[in-house]
Amino acid sequence: MAKQLAFYYDQSVCTGCKACQVACKDDNDLSSGIIWRRVVEINGGDWIKQGATWGQNIFTYHLSLSCNHCEEGICLEVCPTGAMHKREDGVVLIDEDKCIGCRYCEWACPYEAPQYNDDKGKMSKCDFCYNYIDEGLPPACVAACPMRALDFGELSELQAKYGLVDNIYPMPDPSLTKPAIVITPHADAALAGAEGVSIGNVEEI
Repeated sequence: MAKQLAFYYDQSVCTGCKACQVACKDDNDLSSGIIWRRVVEINGGDWIKQGATWGQNIFTYHLSLSCNHCEEGICLEVCPTGAMHKREDGVVLIDEDKCIGCRYCEWACPYEAPQYNDDKGKMSKCDFCYNYIDEGLPPACVAACPMRALDFGELSELQAKYGLVDNIYPMPDPSLTKPAIVITPHADAALAGAEGVSIGNVEEI
């Protein structure tokens, strides 16, 4: 069994089609307003004067994020009932029988992964499709990606294969929770943090 399951995301091939987001909502029958996997659109660049003419260095890239099943999840620390817990394979789950819907996990998570379910009065979040994992199948988001931008596996093996990048803009400082994610950055992702970079689909996420 894996010690810490993790997602791998190849940002360099992601087209932002949101098939992962739709597959997650459909497979988990999520109600309106609850999005366990979100695709963020990041825009940047500007017009540049080049002699007598003007050019541009405008770019767009995407970031597909769900719960990162962090190695040191703050959600685990702040949950007053122990509803938030980790499996032996590192997947973070919510025990609905113990959850009182206090939303502490939602406020503490720097990735805004836990989301309140009004219908149940409980918290909800990505569960890594653990039911599929237990059957030897990939999570719904991974299976749905037409570009194979998403994958999953043991964190240490993904890091050995793809590197240690885990903090593309607009992700928070990874030292806060040690997110179990490995990213191959988009060619323009290095420009993140530069002046003029912004999220282009705030209303969707």
